[in-house]
Formats: sequence, C-alpha cells, structure tokens
Amino acid sequence: MAIHDECKLKFLELKAKRSHRFIVFKIEEKKQQVIVEKVGRPDETYDDFTASMPPNECRYAVFDFDFITIDNCQKSKIFFIAWSPDTSKVRSKMLYASSKDRFRRELDGVQVELQATDPSEMSFDIIKARAL
Repeated sequence: MAIHDECKLKFLELKAKRSHRFIVFKIEEKKQQVIVEKVGRPDETYDDFTASMPPNECRYAVFDFDFITIDNCQKSKIFFIAWSPDTSKVRSKMLYASSKDRFRRELDGVQVELQATDPSEMSFDIIKARAL
C-alpha cells in the first residue's frame, strides 16, 4: 500500500505548525494508496471532525486534541483513529486493517491510538478520558 506524500506533509503541518485540527485519510483502492480526503481548519471542533467520518465507509484520521489538565495546564495530544464501522464492506475493513500499522508508523508523533467501529467508541468523552 503506497502512501501519498501529501499525507505526511499535512500531518507534519498539523503536528509542528498546528495549522489543522484534523485530517481524514482514505484508501483509494484503484491506485492502492492512502490519500488525504479532508483537512479540518484549526477552529473546527470535535463535532466537525466526527461529522466528516462517513457512516458506512472505513477511514483513518488524526485529531489534534487540546485540553486542560487537572493541574490547569494547557496540553495537546494527537490521536490516530482507525474508523471501521460495522456497516462497511468486509473487503474494505480487511484492506484498512491490513494497512493500518504501516500507515500509522509513517505518522511520527501520534500519542494515542483508537479503533472505532461505532460512533460511541470515539465519543468526545472517550477522547477526553484517553487524553488524561
């Protein structure tokens, strides 16, 4: 599975420059490569991010989560989310599952990894709990 250069470039922009809130990646089956499908502006919310995930198709995504710790410190964590809804095609689920580790390794700087098959598995409360 090839990884388009734009994937790494956009991820570096998110990580270093904080110029994006999230990135949604998809596998283009005909070309057998991972591409950038959508990039979220820095002012977009977690709800905007979850609305970008298709209900019946698999995707990879990264989300830059800002939060305040118990000690009142401003922090940020980058989440990698493997979205594989139960309603997606079996072939698609297999393709995303078999390519995930290689793609994830290309994104140096991800701090938390999450696998979700249903919107409840990547709710804001779960993200918040995993960040702390």
